[in-house]
Amino acid sequence: MADPATQSPYISSSAGGGPSEPGATPIPAGGRDCKGTSSQSCAVHDLIFWRDVKKTGFVFGTSLIMLLSLAAFSVISVVSYLILALLSVTISFRVYKSVIQAVQKSEEGHPFKAYLDLDITLSSEAFHNYVNDAMVHVNRALKLIIRLFLVEDLVDSLKLAVVMWLMTYVGAVFNGITLLILGELLIFGIPVVYEKYKTQIDRYVGIIRDQTKSLIAKIQAKLPGAVKKKPE
Repeated sequence: MADPATQSPYISSSAGGGPSEPGATPIPAGGRDCKGTSSQSCAVHDLIFWRDVKKTGFVFGTSLIMLLSLAAFSVISVVSYLILALLSVTISFRVYKSVIQAVQKSEEGHPFKAYLDLDITLSSEAFHNYVNDAMVHVNRALKLIIRLFLVEDLVDSLKLAVVMWLMTYVGAVFNGITLLILGELLIFGIPVVYEKYKTQIDRYVGIIRDQTKSLIAKIQAKLPGAVKKKPE
């Protein structure tokens, strides 16, 4: 008899390999669970891998509409229309509920009272945590910029020069909004394709990586001022 764990393409995310809880999203076999990762990175992973189709579809559709709107209209127009649309919905709902309460002579109160009473203040501790996390990334970026522009490693600086030279051609064909739209399509499309064809993609990527490392090693050996990196 076949092992029950191999009869389904999905594995349970519950402890001990038991049956999943009702309503839980199944994790595809071979896919990544979120053990040992932060809740934020786990949420982003689930979002781009379409674990919850409705949530990902909403985020993808909303952001894509926003970018397409920005491509056709100015930022001020897009923001103004969004605020007007939101106010139209909330004001209409507020007036509707007030009329219903007046007709039925009920005392339900403000329809958004539950949301108005929510505590959305940011504590000083949380603010400092966000600032500290941001400073880690800023310092890392500054260190990388100094390394590249002051040519600590000649090959790395040449890589940046080549990339920037290629970006001049990209910028001549696409504007920033178009690149953002293409980037979003890739972010929400590539992970799903990679998860489906992981074995084949990894094989070709490994071949390209080996050839690239070999080429870079040859260039480093011939260029003066290049940092000799230890082989992995």
